[in-house]
Amino acid sequence: MPYFKKVASMAVLTAAIGSLVSIPSVFAEDSFYEALSGGDVSFSARVRYESVEQDNALKDADAITVRTTLGYKTAAFHGFSGFIEVQDVSDLGSDNYNSTTNGESSYSTIADPDSTEVNQAYLQYNGFDTEFKFGRQEITDRKAPFHRFVGNVLWRQNHQEYDAFSLSNTSLTNTTIKYALVNEVHTIFGDDRNAGIIKDGDIDLDAHLINVQYNGLSVGKLEGYGYFLDYNDAEATSSQTFGLRLTGSQAINDDWKVIYTAEFANQDDYKDGTMDDQSYYLGELGAKYKGWLAKVSYELQEGNGTDSFKTPLGTNHPYQGWADQFLSTPATGLEDIYVTVVGKIMGVKLVAIYHDFETDKGSKNAGDEFDVLLTKTFKKHYTLGAKYADYDAGDASVGKVDTEKFWLFGQVKF
Repeated sequence: MPYFKKVASMAVLTAAIGSLVSIPSVFAEDSFYEALSGGDVSFSARVRYESVEQDNALKDADAITVRTTLGYKTAAFHGFSGFIEVQDVSDLGSDNYNSTTNGESSYSTIADPDSTEVNQAYLQYNGFDTEFKFGRQEITDRKAPFHRFVGNVLWRQNHQEYDAFSLSNTSLTNTTIKYALVNEVHTIFGDDRNAGIIKDGDIDLDAHLINVQYNGLSVGKLEGYGYFLDYNDAEATSSQTFGLRLTGSQAINDDWKVIYTAEFANQDDYKDGTMDDQSYYLGELGAKYKGWLAKVSYELQEGNGTDSFKTPLGTNHPYQGWADQFLSTPATGLEDIYVTVVGKIMGVKLVAIYHDFETDKGSKNAGDEFDVLLTKTFKKHYTLGAKYADYDAGDASVGKVDTEKFWLFGQVKF
């Protein structure tokens, strides 16, 4: 569907939402009507240019895409409320890239296919120190960008959503308990993707996602989790993951603060799964000084050449390099030692990261990567940014090639 035709469709929805608000005043004292009409409209638009150059036979890729969302959240009615959000992703230029659904397989991949869909649509209830949601929703257990195990893949233009029942409970002091029962994952590829376990852009599974966070320790936040994934179309890949994470900081003086993270998880077969158990390790140590942060991190996803520790529901782009060479862990596993620096220069946020990769099995050189991001937000609603990733491949047996990616983007959000 051409972009302007899609914009027209979005305009129709806008008019429909507006008509809710303009229903005659005869209903003004109807509390249910007031809940429906007294809600909040949300809107966002993100235009992005992305280029990809790889040292292989694929043609260099360039894409200009726009992501537009329009949402409406009702006010509460006896604790109940509803939310609906429509999303459109369209290319604004030529098809000189492989979107994974446009048939341009001779180009490098930029995984932002055209699509128009209901991004979220759920009924919500708040009561008894608990928030319940039922329907299509985005699920995250941590603040962005730390969606390692469960995420919405917010960097791509089409976000990842879940058809699920979820709850978040805060009855216990300093404790948040989250649970989600998921029966379908709507991937970033839209409705036209059919590959592997993805059918019409979706993954059919029965999943239980459990996450408990406790903030009552002086040393930091303690988090425990269990993720149980039972795939209906690929039973052999079903897995269960148990993990524990501690993250915190300690002030040295008014200017300096030490930060640290320690995490361990184990992954094994679940239901009809066949994998051998593999483990995950993360350790971080760093410091904050007058708005600047610097840290050294060590992350290991074990692999034995057949099975490896994976995070299939996570937002994996922030991990193992923005060039996205290791979105799925190689069968040989992956060790990543990286240094991160974050700060502001003349009001512009800077993030710079250097990665050194090595396989777990065989200790082969898996390459290195340098990433840098610059962003500036104006008046809370407007953001401009530039981003660059440069991956240098290691041993040829690892199967990777030199890759450069560059992005320019602008976003407005209300």
